[in-house]
Amino acid sequence: MTQTISIDVQILPHGEGLPLPAYQTAHAAGMDLLAAVPAEAPLVLASGRHAMVPTGLSIALPDGYEAQVRPRSGLAARHGVTVLNAPGTVDADYRGEICVLLINHGMAPFTINRGERIAQLVIASVVRAELRAATTLSTTVRGSGGFGSTGR
Repeated sequence: MTQTISIDVQILPHGEGLPLPAYQTAHAAGMDLLAAVPAEAPLVLASGRHAMVPTGLSIALPDGYEAQVRPRSGLAARHGVTVLNAPGTVDADYRGEICVLLINHGMAPFTINRGERIAQLVIASVVRAELRAATTLSTTVRGSGGFGSTGR
């Protein structure tokens, strides 16, 4: 069952005129974030380069939630453009602008125009852990097998 929460969104001056993030289908987990770059000055992301792309939005998440900034699969598949720190985390106490750190792994420059869908925003519940120092841990079949140890 899907839960709905209300989140206050502040549209910053350079985000004026852009629609708010929205779910594109009834069962989508993420809302598309749009680039709030100037219409007259698109951002050209050269191959191998990264840039912080503004969205023109700040949000006030309720306590117990986070927002995850995730890549859009279409940008990655078609252009090799993805979120560098995926997923980026927006904490409930952050009130600054949401920006998207994009990197171009593709071979050609990628132009980011105003209003282009650049990432997804997923709202998730947060569970906080209380860590306890221990001298031993419970045993498992896997044990200390690391990277690739379960694929043999």
